[in-house]
Amino acid sequence: MIKVGVIGVGRGRSFVSSAKTAGMELVALCDTWEEKLDAVGKQFNVSTYTDYDKFLEHDMDAVILANYFHQHAPFAIKALEAGKHVMSETTAVITMAEAVALVNKVEETGKIYMLAENYPYFKYNQEMRRLYQAGEIGEMVYGEGEYLHPDPVEVRNKRAAGFLHWRNNLPATYYNTHALAPLMHITDTMPVMVNALCIPYSDKDEQIDLLPKKSDTSSVILTRMNNHSVVRTIGTDLRGHGNWYRIHGTRGSMENLRTMDPQMMRVRHDRFELKEGEVEEKIYKPEFPFMADVANTTGHGGGDFFTDYYFAEAIRTGVQPYFDVYKAVAMSAVAIQGYKSAHENGAPYEIPDFKNSNAVREKYKNDNWCPMPEFRDVQPNQPFASVYGDLPITEKAKELARKHWVEIGYRGEDV
Repeated sequence: MIKVGVIGVGRGRSFVSSAKTAGMELVALCDTWEEKLDAVGKQFNVSTYTDYDKFLEHDMDAVILANYFHQHAPFAIKALEAGKHVMSETTAVITMAEAVALVNKVEETGKIYMLAENYPYFKYNQEMRRLYQAGEIGEMVYGEGEYLHPDPVEVRNKRAAGFLHWRNNLPATYYNTHALAPLMHITDTMPVMVNALCIPYSDKDEQIDLLPKKSDTSSVILTRMNNHSVVRTIGTDLRGHGNWYRIHGTRGSMENLRTMDPQMMRVRHDRFELKEGEVEEKIYKPEFPFMADVANTTGHGGGDFFTDYYFAEAIRTGVQPYFDVYKAVAMSAVAIQGYKSAHENGAPYEIPDFKNSNAVREKYKNDNWCPMPEFRDVQPNQPFASVYGDLPITEKAKELARKHWVEIGYRGEDV
């Protein structure tokens, strides 16, 4: 069994549920929320730590990072330096400088690094990868990925306690991996250039005066891939909750359904180029390629099992996983460079290839451009969370947020 420690007892608990099946044993937990930490530690009968450095001294092989969205890179680098393999959730880095530092550290230590991006492992996305790799629709020329996750005000407040919480200050382009990663995984393509625009909150949106959120409602990102195709991704706060992926190839298209059951997928060919045995259209519900009985019991459409599984496989074999550090920082760069593009009304920005390029690393090693509050004083002219500047928070939103935070036991200085 691979001995694993998890930082972040909220989201981190999801990884624990399928860890044993993947051959991993939870041995330690780390969090600054002591009350929650103690409860979860007792539940799983493992050691608990509020000090990350002490946590890294625990006898374990690997660390799973489920801490705050924008704080993964420093924690990952510390874990790698401590001789631990690392799986990092959601995004790898928040600045281009962090991308350089993380790539350098993974190469220096030789440890396994994996981005725990779980959406590529939905049933239909794995089936689309199988079909694409078999040549079913030819080569991608255009793709779409949508991750839409609106929520009620109370839910959003209780998920983001504090005016400085990352969810209240995250630019609209940054939560992009759930939309982009499945398309990369299906087609084996990489981003090389990005153009993006942010969509402001409408004054007709009833939530605008009730949320302490400083960023825009959504973004539209156009990404040029390394096979010259174009991918459009959108997320996250537009109304109409759901995840949709569509790929147009040189001889067909495929997508998961927007109507009926979104777990079903549609493969479409034009009549004039049908091959023997093909039909114009087929709609069906795929199953996981293996271990479906386990995957069907885990979160995020089974994706949580497969991230655990592939992380454990990488550690056992010593071979870096599909979503290695280079793909991880490339996706993060789409978010960062995309936000720079949005500040210039959609101007093109490169997505650098950090692999085997000292010149690229030299170019970006001091690029700490970042809209998060903690980076405000790192360098001059830092952006705000919205392309429209430092958005105000209404008194009504402040009052409602404080009410919701008290209800969940948050006693931070914001309250």
